[in-house]
This record gives sequence, C-alpha cells and structure tokens, in this order.
Amino acid sequence: MSNRQHLIPALERLNTAVVGCVGDLMLDRFVYGEAQRISPEAPIPVLSIQTQQSMLGGLGNVVRNLGALGSAIRLFSITGEDAAGVEIRDLLKDIPDCQSWLLSEGSRKTPVKIRYIAHSQQLLRADHETTDGAGPEVFAQLVKNFQEHVTECSVVFLSDYAKGVLKGSHARELIRAARVAGKPVVVDPKGHDFARYQDATVIKPNLKELTEATGMSTGSVDAQESAARVLLERAGAEFLLVTRGPAGMLLVPKVGPRAEFPALAQEVYDVSGAGDTVAAVLAASLGSGAGITEAVELANIAAGIVVGKVGTAVASRAEIAGEIEAESPAAVGGKILGLPEAVERVRSWKRTGLTVGFAQDSFNPITTRHLEWLEQGRSRCDRVVVALTQPDREIQGRAFMLACLAFVDAVMICDSHSVAQVVEALAPDIQLPFPNAAAGAQEAALFEATPRGR
Repeated sequence: MSNRQHLIPALERLNTAVVGCVGDLMLDRFVYGEAQRISPEAPIPVLSIQTQQSMLGGLGNVVRNLGALGSAIRLFSITGEDAAGVEIRDLLKDIPDCQSWLLSEGSRKTPVKIRYIAHSQQLLRADHETTDGAGPEVFAQLVKNFQEHVTECSVVFLSDYAKGVLKGSHARELIRAARVAGKPVVVDPKGHDFARYQDATVIKPNLKELTEATGMSTGSVDAQESAARVLLERAGAEFLLVTRGPAGMLLVPKVGPRAEFPALAQEVYDVSGAGDTVAAVLAASLGSGAGITEAVELANIAAGIVVGKVGTAVASRAEIAGEIEAESPAAVGGKILGLPEAVERVRSWKRTGLTVGFAQDSFNPITTRHLEWLEQGRSRCDRVVVALTQPDREIQGRAFMLACLAFVDAVMICDSHSVAQVVEALAPDIQLPFPNAAAGAQEAALFEATPRGR
C-alpha cells in the first residue's frame, strides 16, 4: 500500500482557504419514480413519479464540495429572474461560510437540468437554459463585485459550462483581475478556445475536451502530453491537469516533466460531478498553501470517493482523511502512544472532521467481550483511543495486542497519568463504557464531568 500520510497537514489546512468562485450556476433536478409499462402513444416507458429532489449544479456543485471541505466561499454569478434562480439562492443558504453576490437578468433562463430516473436508471434528461452571454451592464457589475472582494480570496476558481457567464472575453477579464490581485486561478474549461483562459494557473480539461480543443490524437500518454503542451502554449498557463476517468489524471507543467496519478476508486457507481469534486479540492488545496502535486494527490483521492457514491455526491475532509489512513495503515508500534503524541493525533483527527471515541479498562486479560465491545464502539465513531489502566509487567504485551486490532486506532498506558487527566487532555467526542453496569456508570460520571471540545 502507498503511504500518503504526508498529505494530512495539507488536508487539515483546507478550511483556511477562501475560494472566489465565478461561473455558471445551475439547478440539478432529479425526478424519481417507477416505470412498469410502455406508453400506448409511443414506444417509451411511462414514469410514475414518486419523489423529486433539487440540488446545486454546475458551479453550484463545486460550491457544495467546498462547503464539505470546510473552505470559505465568495461566489459571483448571474441567474435568471425566475423560480429556478430563487431556488438556487435558497439552496446556497445551506452552504456554510458562503457569501454570494448573485445578479439576475430578465432575459436569462437559469439553467435547469431535469433527470428522470427509474430503478436507478436515467430514462431522460431535459435541459432548460440560455447560453447567450450576459449583457454588458450586468457583466460589468459582476466584474465590479469581483474586484471589490477578490482581495479576500486566497484562490479564484472559474467554472465554464458554456451557459453565458464566462462567454467570449469574460473569462480573460476575470483572470486578469485575479492575477493583478496576486491570486492563483483554477479553470474548469469549455469549448475549443483555450486562449480565453490566458494566464490561468491551472486549467483542468477532461480527456474529451483536450481532444476536441486540439484536434490531436490522445490515444496514448505521450500523445496526451503533446496535446496538453499545445494548450499550455495557447493559454500561457502554468499547469494543465487532464482528468482521464479510469486512467486517472495527468499533470503537465509548462516547465518540467509530466506526472501521472492512477485512479484510486475500487468500484465506480456514478461519475456524475467527479470533475467538480476534483476542481473544488484542487482550488481549496492551492488556496490553503499546498503545492501542485499535493493538491492533485488530494483531488485524486476525493475523486475516488465520489465515484463510489450514487448521484452528484461530495467528499468531506473526514472521508478523505479516512481514505488516506486506510491506504497508509499505521505500523502496530506506531499506535502505542504517550499522552503528548495521543493529544496531537486526536487533534489531527478532529481537524479533519473525524469523531473520536475513548475506551478504558485494564484488559487483564483481553477477552472476547472486550473485542466485541471495541468493535461495536468503532461503529459509533471514526476513531477509537484505548487507555489501559492498572499497569503491570504484562501491560506492554496487552498494548501490542490491542494495537493489532483494525478497530483500535491508538493505545495508551495510563501509568503516570490518571484516566481523568487523559480524558481531559484528549477531549474525546464520545465515551465507550465497558458493558458492565457499575463500571459503566462510574466511567459515564467521570466523562460527563470532564470538558470536551472539537
């Protein structure tokens, strides 16, 4: 297994990024039902509608992912003066730390994608949209809003879905404003003209977009690199990151050798929105001080998580942390910690959104009941810290045996520290009392008397 523990500090910093987001907001609507008969009017299924769900789409899906990462968001876009535009505004209220400057335009239709689904299969997609560019006055106001707030951002992300917000020279004007302010710019592109993204830091096409934008063969990695370098030259960008589905990602810098990142998903259920997840993690990573390689590694892990989910899902920091630790298992000896090391380990877990459980007992001897208790406890939280009490000559052996368990993440020996001191220092989220009525009541009282924090 590969060791990606070096990514944990970069992952912990994602909530320090302030991402300025500009581009095409959409509304994704999912209509679910059953299709049990064919229409007598045409050879098509009849969908008996049961439920409907609306979600942020386009740039909005990137915003959803940034919210799951804990990053702050400054959002600039244009909607129509319609019900879908109102619904988007309402959905944005649920995104934490998201400040938005949304403009509306009477001649514009807010893009809406309606997917009709039966038995987990999409039967039809219907799109309502306008692809015309924003009017000069409306776009001038968007640029004004952007220039007034870009200094608050640590990175800028442009999401181009060819729905009009970034049409023509609009993208170039926004990139210029961001670069004048000294901000890196990540672009999710559309169309053949990559010169519109002049001076971007990173441009992130998929393989199909790379092929169409260059007209070149992209059947091999060498051919993909050649095509990427053509686009880098046209756009004057620093990096081109090509997402290649099952083949993973290819990073091509303006100067230096390419780097390949193999896909990490074990099972692929739905690739919808995976590109938005990659874009969000890439932007948040660069905006929180990560290098480009670290940023792509984190984005690759996040992509592997979301394609294993159904629908346009997101990847949280806790999920990414869990994936990193699953891929980079700690050596058994590395789980046995002193109090200072345990405190830092727990703080690191909490910074990435993981919940921590605490269990304590003498474990003398370790019994089947102990194992069942710890396994059940691990199902209630993300990480379990075990404290061994009543030290004796055999306690190191018991600590090693507990550290060998997959559902135990850290082991401490309470010798010079009391259980109360350990609980106070670690501030775990939940207690896991041993299933013994008297002991459990005693531990619960101790735990409730001890302050806890996240």
